[in-house]
Amino acid sequence: MVRLYMDENVSGPITRGLRRRGVDVLTAKGDLPEGTPDEVVLDRATALGRVLFSQDKDLLRVASRRQRSGEPFAGVIFAAQAEVSIGQCIEDLELLALAGESEDFAGLVRFLPLR
Repeated sequence: MVRLYMDENVSGPITRGLRRRGVDVLTAKGDLPEGTPDEVVLDRATALGRVLFSQDKDLLRVASRRQRSGEPFAGVIFAAQAEVSIGQCIEDLELLALAGESEDFAGLVRFLPLR
């Protein structure tokens, strides 16, 4: 199962919906001080072996920069808030979490929606 780490910009209903479905989710809000830089959030997710879910375009740039430089990270799943509903995020994240392993996402950026 893919273990997820939610960026502080992810809405609470997404996290709660995933937890109700049995997905292993940890939040940056509960783990790090508010306003922690994106680089540190991605490093923390990587250290914990968790794939980072974000709706923050700045974090997407951090991940893209790491891909270009070859710097390892645990993986990022990104969804633009204006383009993907809360329900669709929950469904797609649950599918990804149940269908693979966290290691499958290493160094990758996946985008939602899946369809």
